[in-house]
Amino acid sequence: MSTIAKKSSTTKPDAVKLLTADHREVNGLFKAYKKACKADAPADERDALAAQICDLLSVHTTLEEEIFYPAARAAEVDSALLDEAEVEHASAKELVAQLRGMRAEEALFDAKVTVLGEYVDHHVKEEEDELFPACKKAGLDMVELGAELTARKSELMAELEEEVV
Repeated sequence: MSTIAKKSSTTKPDAVKLLTADHREVNGLFKAYKKACKADAPADERDALAAQICDLLSVHTTLEEEIFYPAARAAEVDSALLDEAEVEHASAKELVAQLRGMRAEEALFDAKVTVLGEYVDHHVKEEEDELFPACKKAGLDMVELGAELTARKSELMAELEEEVV
């Protein structure tokens, strides 16, 4: 094993880095969806991208709601920031639920994915610009939280894979 691989395998995950990586991944999926729409991609391709977006967002919001936000509240991070984040999650989850019950060839499907992307962009900006710095300032143990997030994400991803089978 190389020194680089050994170092990265023993480096503890940081919660903010993990959540930010999720943000980048879903942003890439929204860009791919937009590109697919512009190219008049077949409905099944758009369905697959939308399903990936919905799955990733479902896992991500669960991680934040079960682990990250409660830790932030316990550290007395500004409750208004956390309240707004939870309301934004509720709006996103409603659109995710609608999309899960639809197919790409249906009316408003593409528009709902677009609006979901706009909600997520807004939410990500606030988390990264306001909430994450407030959490760091509050002294949250980002390494410990990162370990919890990583473990829970593994469980949630395994559950998603079981649903597919």
